[in-house]
Amino acid sequence: MDTLGAFGAGVAIALENLFPPLPSEVILPLAGFAASQGKFGLVAALFWTTAGSVIGALALYAVGALLGRERTLAIAARIPLVKPSDIHRTEQLFARHGTKAVFFGRMIPVFRSMISVPAGVERMRLPLFLALTTAGSLIWNAVFILIGHALGTRWHQVTDLVGLYSKGVLAVAALAVLTFVALRIRRAGKGEHRSSR
Repeated sequence: MDTLGAFGAGVAIALENLFPPLPSEVILPLAGFAASQGKFGLVAALFWTTAGSVIGALALYAVGALLGRERTLAIAARIPLVKPSDIHRTEQLFARHGTKAVFFGRMIPVFRSMISVPAGVERMRLPLFLALTTAGSLIWNAVFILIGHALGTRWHQVTDLVGLYSKGVLAVAALAVLTFVALRIRRAGKGEHRSSR
């Protein structure tokens, strides 16, 4: 950000979309702090970080679109405990709640990047995808940039609070995965028991 200004913040956020371990929860408050120091304006920070979010999301959308439904099903068939029927159910869920998933997904750590892939696989209309991604990203970015701007030199305090939020989200996701695996193993065991009769 010191070298490239608000554009640098946008580049960092674009990379964060492609590599979720780079935390937007650190980049955005830092951009707000830089704006409070007069290195660039708040509007520039919001514009470039949102542009970076959209560019990163578009790249992942393109991956999903290029991968396509058939390849996704073929990959799913090779993954242990995953069945093609799981993909079909996901498709149905995305068909019913795709717009909400893309919009609200932009505000959930890790998922904010991944949600673009099923949107690409399902070929969500690009103008709709762009509108939802832009709106969701703008809200997420604005919250953290404005908090960083308000806190000034104490901008890093945001990361402590968001760390708790992120851990909570990941804990719920891990619990969901464990429940899914346990149910799948249990069903597989019942199927083997029946076939042995």
